[in-house]
Amino acid sequence: MFKKTIENDSKQKNSNKNEIETEDQKEFKKFLKSAEKDVSESQYKVGNCYYYGNGIIQDHNKAFEWYTKSANNGYLLGQNNLGYCYEHGIGTVKDYNKAFEWISKSANNGCAIAQNNLGKCYYYGIGCTQDYNKAFEWYNKSANNGNSKGQYSLGFCYRNGHGTIKDYKKTFKWYTKSANNGYAEGQNGLGFCYENGIGITKNYKKAFKWYFKSANNGYALGQNNLGICYKNGIGTDKNYKKAFEWISKSANNECAEGQNSLGEWYYYGKKDYKKAFEWYLKSAINECAEGQNNLGFCYENGFGIEKDDEKAFEWYFKSANNGCALGQFNLGTCYYHEIGTTQDYKKAFEWVSKSADNECAKGQYCLGYCYHYGVGTRINIEKAINWYRKASDNGIKDADVEIQILLENFW
Repeated sequence: MFKKTIENDSKQKNSNKNEIETEDQKEFKKFLKSAEKDVSESQYKVGNCYYYGNGIIQDHNKAFEWYTKSANNGYLLGQNNLGYCYEHGIGTVKDYNKAFEWISKSANNGCAIAQNNLGKCYYYGIGCTQDYNKAFEWYNKSANNGNSKGQYSLGFCYRNGHGTIKDYKKTFKWYTKSANNGYAEGQNGLGFCYENGIGITKNYKKAFKWYFKSANNGYALGQNNLGICYKNGIGTDKNYKKAFEWISKSANNECAEGQNSLGEWYYYGKKDYKKAFEWYLKSAINECAEGQNNLGFCYENGFGIEKDDEKAFEWYFKSANNGCALGQFNLGTCYYHEIGTTQDYKKAFEWVSKSADNECAKGQYCLGYCYHYGVGTRINIEKAINWYRKASDNGIKDADVEIQILLENFW
């Protein structure tokens, strides 16, 4: 009898506990009451509650409905979010034209977030013709209106010369603003500037500091870069345990570069070629040029997978076209040695040239060889010596031997 009374009392307490509203639920009810009176800001907030599941069960269809009401009532953030829904197919069918339309309305009415998003539309050609100049224009507006994403995007344009002239000092300036405003991607970008001396003197400790902030703010590429710092002792003491931890986080967070780094960890460190292949494959599918090159190498040499020259060629080709210098070199060697493709000395020369121009030492040596022996091009001893010297400066010892042969025979 006594036990039964306690059980019943416990059930009553649990029942009362379930009836207590959370702060999120209270907020939702307040927003909903106001939204039903056609208050556009509240309609936007109700949309957010449904989008994130705050105070109510998550429902993207209803989020879309409320964003639509807010947008039609002229609320700028509602218009931006409605555009986002159309872009990603959230609560509705994907429609890039409508995404562009709503983001444009919001941006033209002064919403800094939408201005960055409109820049992105022009940058990638979402619902419009790709136009780097217009992308730059809108990123610039967003950045100057204090949006941290816009500040990062503007810095990125200056770094790559998209829609403007390359200007590393301005890259550093805008990445700094973005990073100081708490944007994790901007923090990673600033770390990259300090690590590589982009617009500022190299400072590995500051690079580590900003990668650390970015990583702890959940940015997957920042997590990879932090792991690399621990692995190589960049701005901090070497710590392989922490390196593996952060690279693994990055890879599991779907960062293509992190997946490639984890593949390299298994390939070079643990000598587990099957796992290396698995991570290279994920990286390659996610469009990491270095991962595509490494996957091609696995197929060419039978590491972690059965040897397959045609697949090796396929992945080297993708890597090369995505700008990886080593992938360009390997594609050139495929054309030279007839690996997975028909032998073609002109194409071998073409890709080795691209590799050399992109500072690949092996590519520089092979380009010297092409000019030396007339592979895919005319013999040009002066150019041969020039490229051999560049290769030598980048650590290719065989280049010194070739230089000596040429100097003895032609001078």
